[in-house]
Amino acid sequence: MTASDSQPTGTGAEPTGLLIIGASQSGVQLAISLRALGFEEPITLLGEENHRPYQRPALSKEWLQGEVGNESLIFRSNEYWDEHDVTLVKDERITEIRKNPDGSGVAIAESGAEFPFQRLALTVGARARKLAIDGGDLAGVVYLRNADDALALKAIVGSATDVVVVGGGFIGLEAASSLKKMGKNVVVLEAGPRLVGRAVGEETAQFFLDAHRARGLDIRLGAKITRFAGSDGAVSGVELEGGTVLPAQIVLVGIGVVPNTELAEQMGLAVDNGIVVDQHALASDGTTVAVGDCANMPNPVPGSPAGERIRLESVNNAIEHAKVAAYSLMGRREDYAGIPWFWSNQADLKLQIAGLSMGFDATVVRRDDERGKFSVLYYRAGRIIAADCVNAPLDFMAVKNALAKGQNIPADAVQAAAPDVQLKTLAVPLAAAPA
Repeated sequence: MTASDSQPTGTGAEPTGLLIIGASQSGVQLAISLRALGFEEPITLLGEENHRPYQRPALSKEWLQGEVGNESLIFRSNEYWDEHDVTLVKDERITEIRKNPDGSGVAIAESGAEFPFQRLALTVGARARKLAIDGGDLAGVVYLRNADDALALKAIVGSATDVVVVGGGFIGLEAASSLKKMGKNVVVLEAGPRLVGRAVGEETAQFFLDAHRARGLDIRLGAKITRFAGSDGAVSGVELEGGTVLPAQIVLVGIGVVPNTELAEQMGLAVDNGIVVDQHALASDGTTVAVGDCANMPNPVPGSPAGERIRLESVNNAIEHAKVAAYSLMGRREDYAGIPWFWSNQADLKLQIAGLSMGFDATVVRRDDERGKFSVLYYRAGRIIAADCVNAPLDFMAVKNALAKGQNIPADAVQAAAPDVQLKTLAVPLAAAPA
């Protein structure tokens, strides 16, 4: 059976091979990694969208601006899946899973189609968090999580003059920067006291606020929205507390995501802000693997407190976590080997984050305004745990490498904060670092 003509397996078929539910970055990587490791059983990669598996990051940037086309987003050709004996199934939404104690079972789709399996992988990702507000169902109120969302936005952006972006996180700022570049009047509304509040510290948040305002973005913090105003069924504005109405032909809502845990819950798997997995990507039943945005896993950063858990939303995590899951499905036990890292391109600001800053108790700021570089180093108990680096790739690589090698970059206020000092020259073994 080939990727181009795949059909669901019939009801009476014997369970066989691996069923990957979710044709996401992590699902694609899991299939690729398994074949590279010599996994010979049939693999079915199933997605609920009527698109071939594609990359999401460019949707809010290069694709929206028309700098790249549809084909450049596709992960692999149909020929690739055919050659590697991976059956690609599109446009099927799984609503029920009947599973046996040995890990085999059958997945039942909304269409009634059944997909038997010997082992199961959940790479179901996350969905856009919806904003419950009066006028939220008006035409022109959009979200940006998947290809259909991006197509819907692109279809109306040409006729719009005014855009309000609700949410000052990565997706909101990326889209706002793209829309500003496309000549739109853009206002960003953030309910919290600072931008990107869940992902970066106060210094980085302030840097982005100042930088985006200097580039012409109208950003309003502490914004309280009362409703979306409309005319003839389409959005026409955003009303703020106090009565101010901002004109808008498009309202783009980007207020985070919700992990897709419904299937896991129906199966009786442990769920807590995602599907709970161990360090080998195994869910609580010991046979199902869960990978990527949908998985809540032990913090993989070396030196993290015992029992600390995290759910990571990044391309890098989807890839590295899928490799760990592939080993588990092959009967091997390998720990997460990579240091988590993230990126966000906003206008000419390229943010790269190495490590995880959760639990930090001190920071060091490196700033070079002449060259447009800015970095924040995060420390916990004297040990570097993360860095936010804007237009500073050498800082990013130095911290990422130090974390991977178990090194420290001591928080010396003179050297570490000096932008003309290369961080890699300050890295020392942890044993030599000051307590």
